[in-house]
Amino acid sequence: MTQQIKGVLFDYGGVMTTPVRDSIAAWIQADGIKPESFTTVLKEWLGRYVDTGTPIHRLELGELPVEAFDRLLAERLETYAGTPVDPEGVLKRLFAGMRPDAAMWDLARDLRDAGVRVALLSNSWGDFYDHGAIEEAFEVAVISEDVRLRKPDPAIFQLVLDKLGLDAVECAFVDDAEPNIIGARNLGLVAVLHEDAATTREALARHVPALGGA
Repeated sequence: MTQQIKGVLFDYGGVMTTPVRDSIAAWIQADGIKPESFTTVLKEWLGRYVDTGTPIHRLELGELPVEAFDRLLAERLETYAGTPVDPEGVLKRLFAGMRPDAAMWDLARDLRDAGVRVALLSNSWGDFYDHGAIEEAFEVAVISEDVRLRKPDPAIFQLVLDKLGLDAVECAFVDDAEPNIIGARNLGLVAVLHEDAATTREALARHVPALGGA
């Protein structure tokens, strides 16, 4: 028998929005950045096996201001023209092409209408959130920089679960980053690796009959 769930935790960027990679690709093209220079930095600062304390980790924990991160990132990037990347507003430009995914916001509302508790759990790269939409759609919202914890630390998952008053085995977690999925699954949550709204809805419907699942 398929486990029914009482709560769903959603990531933000790349889950409740259009893919972050699409916004990154547009930014890289617009700024004339060599993609491999960004990929190298991302692997060094966010790779699965990197040591803690990288600039991205510190940014997500609220220990490194966005402006300082922008400068550090800009210094590591290379352009086809050989000119420096403008350090002012790097992350703002990186996220400029990201848009809400209406189908995912519909899914969150459908879950609430079905009596399922919904929460947001996001590792922040600055405050690029639609707070009004979040407040309307989610019962609980936990942003990494606000609580000085980051996924996949078990403590940040437990914080959300405590706020919902639910156990891990009663909840599902949706994220587009595999390390976070693994962390949630290790705690006992039903973990859904997000690819698009249709497949995520289908995966959750197996555990929420009101969505149309068996």
